Amino acid sequence: MLGTIRGRITVAFIITSTITAVLGLSAASSIRRADELVTRTFDNSLMSINYARAAAADFAGMRAADARRWTTTDVAMRNALNQRVAALRQSYTESLEIAVDRAQSVRASRAAVAVAGAVEEWLDARLKLSDGPGQTMAWATLDRHAVAAEENFDLLINYTAGDGFTYRQEARAVVARETMLNLIGTFIAILLSGTVSYALGRRIIRPLADASQVASRIAAGDLSGAIPAGSADEVGRLLASMGVMRDNIRSAMEQEVAQRLTAEAHLADALETSKEGIVVVDADGRVTLTNGQAESYLGVAPGSLPPGTTVAQLAAASPDPANLARALLHPSDEHGEHRLGDGRWLRIGRSRTLDGGFMAVLSDITLLKDQESRLVSTNLRLDTALDNMSHGLCMFDADGRLTVVNRRYCEIFDLPQDAAILGLRHEALVALGGVAALGQESALSSEVGTIRGRDLKHLKNGRIIAISHKAVAGGGIVATYEDVTERRQAEARIAFMARHDVLTGLPNRSVFVERIDEALAHLGRGSRFSVLCLDLDRFKEVNDTLGHPVGDALLRAVAERLSACVREVDTVARLGGDEFAIILCDIRRPDDATILARRIVEVLSAPYTLDGHQVSVGVSIGICFAPGDGTTCDKLLKNADVALYRAKADGRGTWRFFEIDMDIRLQARRALELDLREALANGEFQLHYQPIYDFRAGRIGGFEALVRWIHPTRGLVSPGEFITIAEEIGLIVPLGAWCLKTACEEAMRWPDGIKVAVNVSAVQFRDEIVVASVREALTASRLPPARLELEITESVLLKDNVATLATLHALRRLGVRIAMDDFGTGYSSLSYLRSFPFDKIKIDQSFVRDITPDSDSGLIVRAVIGLGASLGMRTTGEGIETQTQFDRLKAEGCDEGQGYLIAKPGPAATVPEVIARWSDTRSRSARAVA
Repeated sequence: MLGTIRGRITVAFIITSTITAVLGLSAASSIRRADELVTRTFDNSLMSINYARAAAADFAGMRAADARRWTTTDVAMRNALNQRVAALRQSYTESLEIAVDRAQSVRASRAAVAVAGAVEEWLDARLKLSDGPGQTMAWATLDRHAVAAEENFDLLINYTAGDGFTYRQEARAVVARETMLNLIGTFIAILLSGTVSYALGRRIIRPLADASQVASRIAAGDLSGAIPAGSADEVGRLLASMGVMRDNIRSAMEQEVAQRLTAEAHLADALETSKEGIVVVDADGRVTLTNGQAESYLGVAPGSLPPGTTVAQLAAASPDPANLARALLHPSDEHGEHRLGDGRWLRIGRSRTLDGGFMAVLSDITLLKDQESRLVSTNLRLDTALDNMSHGLCMFDADGRLTVVNRRYCEIFDLPQDAAILGLRHEALVALGGVAALGQESALSSEVGTIRGRDLKHLKNGRIIAISHKAVAGGGIVATYEDVTERRQAEARIAFMARHDVLTGLPNRSVFVERIDEALAHLGRGSRFSVLCLDLDRFKEVNDTLGHPVGDALLRAVAERLSACVREVDTVARLGGDEFAIILCDIRRPDDATILARRIVEVLSAPYTLDGHQVSVGVSIGICFAPGDGTTCDKLLKNADVALYRAKADGRGTWRFFEIDMDIRLQARRALELDLREALANGEFQLHYQPIYDFRAGRIGGFEALVRWIHPTRGLVSPGEFITIAEEIGLIVPLGAWCLKTACEEAMRWPDGIKVAVNVSAVQFRDEIVVASVREALTASRLPPARLELEITESVLLKDNVATLATLHALRRLGVRIAMDDFGTGYSSLSYLRSFPFDKIKIDQSFVRDITPDSDSGLIVRAVIGLGASLGMRTTGEGIETQTQFDRLKAEGCDEGQGYLIAKPGPAATVPEVIARWSDTRSRSARAVA
């Protein structure tokens, strides 16, 4: 092994590794012994001290708790202190046991036993302590045992502390001894490593220096020098390999000389067999080399041109009438073409040689000339096709020069046809047409991989050109130009329609949401903006009465007025129907939104003149602020909508700011809405009946059915709370059908001649199924149609069209009676009486409440009763609460009366009792409502 470099290095590595391992093992052993001493010190001495002190603390706690026990008279406190002493005794016992277990000397163990005995004596004395004459002596005994226990605790703690100090001194001595041994071992290891390194260097470095000198001589080209013999190791083998390498290099050089001679012979063969003619002329104009093909082109016999023949001699001897040799006399032309007498074409290519002469290469291009001729014909056809393209086309080479252009290109850019000259640079072409948007300049100056595939340019004449660039092989680009003006205009219209409301031209909901997100993203410190949701009041009435064209014109007019109210930085959008929204940007104080809201209410409330109609509408506005009322688009829109709902509920034509309690009320309304959707299926609705008194007959003539909702948790819910919600969520139709069916079924149980009145909402009329619902209710209950009375309000007749009147007449044909409810509260009550012959008019309670002979209400009631009599319609006074009102209506000739004076609405079970109570009219004045 020692005979090789690898073996020597391996032995040296083993020696140093052994020394290192011995030192490491010695150090590890020292550390382990020190660790054992430290662990023993902690686990035994320190733990024993800590638990001894813990036991002493527990005993002190026991004494304190026992002392407090004797000073208090509270029984509960004494019991608690007894429990405290018991717990501390348990803790003391456990701590003392651990201290004894970890004790490291006999004296410590004995001290622990003494502690246990003293504490037990104290506990026994404590149990014997009681109230009485001997109490003082018992307390002295108890204190004596406690002092003894504390003295033994001190001895136990001192003994365990002394044991810990002894172990510490032992650990320090062991560490000092081990440290000295490690230092001595390290010094010995350094000496051994140095000796090994010195011996290894002497056996390796000197032979390597000899090998380096040999390699330098070979690199310098000295292949004859002697190579010293080496030893049997790697360096010796390296010197032997250098000898072999020298011999191989010498052999390779001799072989290369032979190959060069062979290559020259092959070159001569290649020249003779080449299809190209080769003529080499030196600087003196003498031919130094020709091949057989060149002699054939020159028209001389093979081998008749010995080296040294001048070009002039060659020209004189050539029989070629075109005299190819004379063409060779112009070496300044690098390339040229020559036609031989037999019609063949030659291309002459010349290149300078190092000695100042030239070499001419003669190539037969006859076939190429034929192809060029055919190419010209093809180009003519291609030009015709290009000039008839609908797209403009041009091509530039790698130098930016025009190579192809068609007629349509010139037409698009309004260039003269003869201006686009092939070879013209693109800059000149752009300047010639005066058009700065041709699009080639940036493309030609870019790398091929970065040329954009398609671009749009706007010309001065307003046309839009789509330019497509594509790199071509060898450099340059080809570009096509398409006039896309009409297409882009159509796309712009489509894009505008996708993001704007078609009717008003305002941004739509999606754009409005984007603008809110942008405003949120740009919120800075202290800045904010406001979102306003607007809903037109009475728009539906306008749309229904005057038609959709007027409604659309109204929406356009509203959009114009809204746009005039805001700044350019603000956004006005139409969200749908008669709903609009505004983003008020960069507001500094809430009053900015108030000022805008007031202006909008005033502007939109002004009358509109549309298609000859004078129209007035109002607007309700809900306002919230960002970021105070929300930091997301959904939250802001929701809160603004909540504020809008509050504004409409507060009377419309006003504005409200979002408040937290609004959202709470809206949540409550939504909860009520969810419960309402399940109420009909769960059977939570009931019908209560309020009697209608017939003044002429002196008895009850009928009952009005009033729906009541008995909520499972809230109890009775007022109709004013849920009827409007039912209409909004579409529940009023099935609920109305249920009321009709139930009222007819229960009326069948009443005496003959007693009618039942049921209210029908405008929503039921709009669905146009009320006729079918009435027919089904009558058929199912077998109630005579004359006993059913339908009460409708003016909102049903607000849309005075053929369908509504047809529905009323269809109901009349069924045989049911139709009454107008709340007569006199609308603007067109009298016109409605003319449009349809009602059976009854119900006078609103607002007139009955203040009825006196000479009051305005009394005169109105008298006029309505007289109007009903003249039209053959019965009249019913609603809201009778006093005997005076009852007597006044009867004296004025009113047909029927209804109100709390007669009876409050009650379940169907109360109907017989009400009928019986009012059957005797002679004692009417003596009766009172229970």
